[in-house]
Amino acid sequence: MRFLSGLMLLLPLASPFAQAELIDEVNDRGELRVALSADLAPFSFKQEGRLTGFDVELGELLAKELEVKPSLLITDNDDLLSGVESGKYDVAIIPAAMPPEHEARFDFTEPYSYTYLQSQVNLSIPFQKGNPAFQASLNKALQRIKADGRLAALSQKWLGQDSTQP
Repeated sequence: MRFLSGLMLLLPLASPFAQAELIDEVNDRGELRVALSADLAPFSFKQEGRLTGFDVELGELLAKELEVKPSLLITDNDDLLSGVESGKYDVAIIPAAMPPEHEARFDFTEPYSYTYLQSQVNLSIPFQKGNPAFQASLNKALQRIKADGRLAALSQKWLGQDSTQP
């Protein structure tokens, strides 16, 4: 009986649902850690010693919608995705399409921007796999900033066009 009661205490720890959701960690920390590349004007770059650009302002808007502070972290391209995968960053805002093989490694938000090179490219935000509540929170935040026109205005400001619609 003692063994059985001890086993019952350990079962919740073995459950996949016992793992904390990323949204809980973000809320507990009070900040959204956003990985960005520097020197990618107009997306993220330094101007007069201050980080600015489309991706910077998008990260700030998302953090505001999640009711946490933005922590904008400049990193090199090699660390962007590996840092998200390891949990060093919560999200990476990357102005490039993700190759299909990344779908096995990351979950993504709904697209926030559409560009046309040789074909339509949907830009989405990658984050650690297996965080459905975080995904839902980010998607709701994106939907709110799309619906009230802030994302279109941001796109117009930095990209010279509204790239929020396919």
